[in-house]
Amino acid sequence: MKLPKARKRGETYRIELMFNGKRISATRDTEKECEQWAMLKLLELKTEQSKNIKEEKQHYPVSALMYKYYEEIGKHKKSSRSIRISIKQFIDTYSALSEMSVHDITPQILTDWRNTRLKTVSVGTVLRDISLFSAIFTYAQKELFLIDSNPFSIVSKPSQPKSRNRRINAHEIDLVLKAHDYNHGQTPTEIKHFIAWAFLFAIETTMRQGEILSIQRSNIFEDYIHLPDTKNGDSRDVPLMAGAKELLKLIPNNGSDNLLNISSSTFQNTFSKKLKKANIKEMHFHDTRHEGITRLVKLRKVPIEILMKITGHKTAGILINTYYNPTASEISAMLNESN
Repeated sequence: MKLPKARKRGETYRIELMFNGKRISATRDTEKECEQWAMLKLLELKTEQSKNIKEEKQHYPVSALMYKYYEEIGKHKKSSRSIRISIKQFIDTYSALSEMSVHDITPQILTDWRNTRLKTVSVGTVLRDISLFSAIFTYAQKELFLIDSNPFSIVSKPSQPKSRNRRINAHEIDLVLKAHDYNHGQTPTEIKHFIAWAFLFAIETTMRQGEILSIQRSNIFEDYIHLPDTKNGDSRDVPLMAGAKELLKLIPNNGSDNLLNISSSTFQNTFSKKLKKANIKEMHFHDTRHEGITRLVKLRKVPIEILMKITGHKTAGILINTYYNPTASEISAMLNESN
């Protein structure tokens, strides 16, 4: 706002301001004093106006924002299940925080939440939570226009944990199959059998759990499976080696185009329970991808550029540093083979 000029009246100066339709004036001995008064007065009025606007903002609970985000955006994403679980966990565990108004959430409050959360879960889980909740507050800022800025934008993230390098050995494979009451070469007839079958198929193909559950019979060809929609948004063709082809022959045709009729939640819950039953520690289904990729290099000598096409990785760095996990003994054997 441009300051008006002070006007001389006799031995003094007078200056007038217009703010929100109201006229405010003051008289001072000099023109400079009038200008200083006007600048301070404007600052005072604007500060008071901002305070009043903030006080007038309607209470909008964080929980309501999270539910709205899920309904409008989250449930349409591939990760909808994990988004729903994370939101429910936050609301159930941090009820006081979830009922605060989005207008009252500050970076300090979120930093305190982050530190509390780190005491009970892994760094990776906290990083995923921060990423999701930051997206929710960005939605509140840029789509709903509820807030002027995202308070997560200046919250420091904990350091990234080291990438998992979990391999799966032959004994553990036998334990997984036994826990699911399944044998090599068996035709699956129960949900637990299909899950054990998918475990073996993932090692053979390096496919993700979600990709296996999404396989359509119409996309299975003689020597590859076409995945029209993968995690990174692109389609991918997964070549089928002999072991994978033999496994596919075991699945009975039930008349549905879906190869497996199992929901993601049922799959994950059953697999987790069976691992616990088998007393297998620190194994995730996704570790089959580590094992499968490492085997492709070790046994098949697949070069990195071909491996990227099989797995769908866009950068070699992530593939090599995260998923290719040879042991020191395996590296030694490969080096000696080349001599």
